[in-house]
Amino acid sequence: MCSTTDSSRRRWDGTTAAPRHLRALRVAADSPSRLLRTAQPGRCRDCGNRIDWYTRTQGRRPVGLHPQELAAAAVPASCRWHVDSGIAHAAGDGTRWCRIPHPVLCPAREPTEPLTPHLAELRRRLLDTGAFTPPSPSDPPASKPVCRPARPVVQILYGRYLAARPVDDIQCVAQARRRHRCPHPVLAAEGPAGVWRLMPVTAARGQLALPAADMAVYDLTHLPYAEQLRWRTQRCPAHAAAPAAADLALADWEVFDPLLHHQHIHARLPATAPRRRDRP
Repeated sequence: MCSTTDSSRRRWDGTTAAPRHLRALRVAADSPSRLLRTAQPGRCRDCGNRIDWYTRTQGRRPVGLHPQELAAAAVPASCRWHVDSGIAHAAGDGTRWCRIPHPVLCPAREPTEPLTPHLAELRRRLLDTGAFTPPSPSDPPASKPVCRPARPVVQILYGRYLAARPVDDIQCVAQARRRHRCPHPVLAAEGPAGVWRLMPVTAARGQLALPAADMAVYDLTHLPYAEQLRWRTQRCPAHAAAPAAADLALADWEVFDPLLHHQHIHARLPATAPRRRDRP
């Protein structure tokens, strides 16, 4: 399949852009899914602004980039990214333009480093166009948060994975009939579910164990093999029964490493069990 969209002769700010040659879009031979090597559009869960998800080098978790190119001179060197053949690289490509990770500009997060005037203005614009509303000084103090891990550890097929979002927010990655991503959650409204358990924090690659004795894990190993495989491929029950349906996003699982992901280790169980969403 070939891309037929004409390349724009000008960038978003009106400057002239060099024409790009059309290239064929192919599925990578080593890809675990049917995804084409191109950006997957999405929305930030915190501010509601658009982001483009790209696969990055070394098969790590996809990175969300701001959808527009920025002048490299206005972006700190540590925040410069470029995209080559659909793969995102954490460095500039030597041109005057670069991409920037969305968390650097996200108005719902505190900047990790001082922003240049250009980036600060762009961040203010994202605050106006997104769905995030900053708290007012007159707002009452927030109530005590419920223990609900934002990135829970899930045990599937005797392997541990770090989820990208709470258990009940994990969304099916398959393509729906109207060529949009399936809106249904992986946690079925009916049928078996996992169980929160306190399990030992195991060491990784033969290294010493962490001081925490136990951690909260959403355990699925008591479910049938087909049900665990459905969770691993991140599909709702309907699309698990239709394996020919293409994927519109990569599965969010990241192999859990207690040394790299120690900030996501919780020593107590969540206050409530994951809620099951009703089907839309």
